[in-house]
Amino acid sequence: MPTAAVALSGGVDSATTALLLKERGYRVFTLTMATNDRVTEEAARVAAFLNVPHRVIDVHDLFETRVIGPFCAAYLRGNTPNPCITCNRDLKYGALFRHALSLGADYFATGHYARVRFDPEHRRYVLLRGRDPRKDQSYVLFYLDQERLSRLLLPLGEFSKEQVRRRARAAGIPFAATESQEICFVPGDDYRRFIRTRCGERIKEGPVLDSRGNVLGRHKGIPFYTIGQRRGLGLALGKPVFVVGFDRERNAVIVGPEEQLWRTGLRAVEVHYILDRPGDVIPVAVQIRYRTRAAPALLYPETADTARITFEKPQRAVTPGQAAVFYRDEYVLGGGIITDTRD
Repeated sequence: MPTAAVALSGGVDSATTALLLKERGYRVFTLTMATNDRVTEEAARVAAFLNVPHRVIDVHDLFETRVIGPFCAAYLRGNTPNPCITCNRDLKYGALFRHALSLGADYFATGHYARVRFDPEHRRYVLLRGRDPRKDQSYVLFYLDQERLSRLLLPLGEFSKEQVRRRARAAGIPFAATESQEICFVPGDDYRRFIRTRCGERIKEGPVLDSRGNVLGRHKGIPFYTIGQRRGLGLALGKPVFVVGFDRERNAVIVGPEEQLWRTGLRAVEVHYILDRPGDVIPVAVQIRYRTRAAPALLYPETADTARITFEKPQRAVTPGQAAVFYRDEYVLGGGIITDTRD
């Protein structure tokens, strides 16, 4: 009987993951990353209901250095990070994965909506989108490597969110009634207040400029703005304008009409490929945010961990700090972090 360690948060997804694996004959135990007391308590309640061994792993220091610190630093640079990607790479599929194996787990499981398969042609494991396009979470998992994919179970990838909810309710699982917030460590999803509390002394007001350098107003600090933002600019120009970029040397926010938001390409760093790095230019579909559609593009491999993307059609609000994830049909080829864009 194989053993599966389930990353348990106490929410419906991870709770149902543990239930399904137990029903399929796995010897299940659960692990919870101690990031806040609420999650720890909810996870313990679910584990007790399922009658499976449960452990809480203290990751506070690692969470601070690998997730929260880089999150704040990215905003101070004028980027818009996705901390879930870093957390999955370094904590959930990093420290927690290694801890699970050290406790004797044959497999590691999470409640992500994505799929893993063994590809006999390449004799490698591949990552695919979840069956439910509305819930697919493969975007945040592009850093997975062969070691982790070979040990990974993602049972929810075949289901829709509503099917998972119905299954959990039918079993009577006492899962958390509310969904986890978008950024788990930011109270009320108010990242601006969080950044101000953590880094307020490093945030300076500065000018709002148009693309010609004309001063249109003042901003409250670069970290409080993101590419594509329209609201909260404090400008009365008689026409809508959007944040289109930043000038860090002048500590300036650059605004312009919507047509200035469109970009023909981007460059990505920290690039990781699920299989092998392409030897030449290849056609792909590139997803530039968690909840956007992937767009046809050409992928130009550069160094081992950098790549350039040229879109078939310009894309709106390509944002440094977000991930660019490369797909071919349902398959995740890899991805990286957007560092700059091209008009």
